[in-house]
Amino acid sequence: MKILVLGAGIIGTSTAWYLQERGHEVIVVDRQPGAALETTFANAAQISVSYCEPWANRHAPAKLLKWMFRNDAPLLFRPQLEWRQWRWGLQFLSQCNDAAFERNVRQLVALGAYSHEALKEVVRATGIEYQRLERGIAHYFTDQASLEGAGEAARLMQKFGVQRKVVTRDELLAIEPAFKSFAHRITGGTYTASDESGDARLFTEQLAQCCATRGAQFLYSHDVVRLDQVGGALDTVVVRDRLTQLPRTLKADAVVVACGSYSAPLLRTVGVDLPIYPGKGYSATFKLKKPELAPHVSTIDDEVKCAMSRLGDELRVAGTIELSGYDLSLDSPLAKARCRMLARRIEEVLPGVCDTRGQDEGGNPRFWTGLRPATPTNIPYIGRTPVGGLWVNAGHGTLGWTHGAGSGKAMAELISGERPRTVFSFYGFPASQAQLTPTAA
Repeated sequence: MKILVLGAGIIGTSTAWYLQERGHEVIVVDRQPGAALETTFANAAQISVSYCEPWANRHAPAKLLKWMFRNDAPLLFRPQLEWRQWRWGLQFLSQCNDAAFERNVRQLVALGAYSHEALKEVVRATGIEYQRLERGIAHYFTDQASLEGAGEAARLMQKFGVQRKVVTRDELLAIEPAFKSFAHRITGGTYTASDESGDARLFTEQLAQCCATRGAQFLYSHDVVRLDQVGGALDTVVVRDRLTQLPRTLKADAVVVACGSYSAPLLRTVGVDLPIYPGKGYSATFKLKKPELAPHVSTIDDEVKCAMSRLGDELRVAGTIELSGYDLSLDSPLAKARCRMLARRIEEVLPGVCDTRGQDEGGNPRFWTGLRPATPTNIPYIGRTPVGGLWVNAGHGTLGWTHGAGSGKAMAELISGERPRTVFSFYGFPASQAQLTPTAA
């Protein structure tokens, strides 16, 4: 089949790769001049199969209220005069109970384990290098109550095959000695050896090159103008070249929408209304001044809800989610406060290890922001829409890198009439088709 993939981030590019694996002809469209230049560009770099809890839990409503007026809050809900934000918020609140949390964790772990295996398949097949570190992921806590909650969470994850273990402060420091100067604040932590880290942008760029070498066509710098349907089925996709402003009509046997947060407004134009809302995430990429003192184990800081991952001679720190629409600015007072928080925290935890100034020697900003396509459950939509020939692969929130390869593989399998071997409810398919043997993380 001839298949059109809209979006060249980790999700769209992985989809293209696996479609080619099954013999399909693929065209990828992206408005940027290259792959991985939006949400994938500077994420937290973690492949966090074992740390995939949804945002919605029984503690979330109280925390959201407490954080609402803090500019540096880990999860910030800023009400807008937009009914879709409020609808999303109400659906989110409906998931803030133990039964929903466990149900959602089960699916996220299943997709994560399936995706981790898919990522390893791609790496074996391509030899792509992307600053990969297979050192696991650690998570440290700075208060006893949070540490006790971590034990409860670890037991739940173990129920689904995840080997997350609770560790003492000394055990954590043995796993990652870089935090010794911060040891007086650490009460303990958790650790999973099976997780890893790496640069999602580098991976996606090289995977796109591999796809192109195998014959995929990439239409970069092209906007999607509209989706045209006839008789309940998708007929054509009209795109426009950003350089020439010339339109072009594309026709394919199937179209996959993998445009991150922008998938929702595009799908609504053909009557498919999915609760995907943008969560503005922030990251900073700091040059290491003292590489010998920098961590190698990717780590989560529970107090400020940020992740830090080593990427060669740099440290990526990412965190905070702001639910306030499609704004991508970095110069507002709110954005500046959130960026300062990331830099300040790294100086507290790893004093003098990184150059945390706002710009590098060339004057380029070290801070970045991107929109995380969030669903109320944190479970993405992967499958076929009610519109014939139109498929969706979106809504991965902060787990796009973790779930990217598997989401692409599952999408290609579904389009090809296969059944992905994971316990995951694929959009537009009967639940019974997804209830297959899970893969342990």
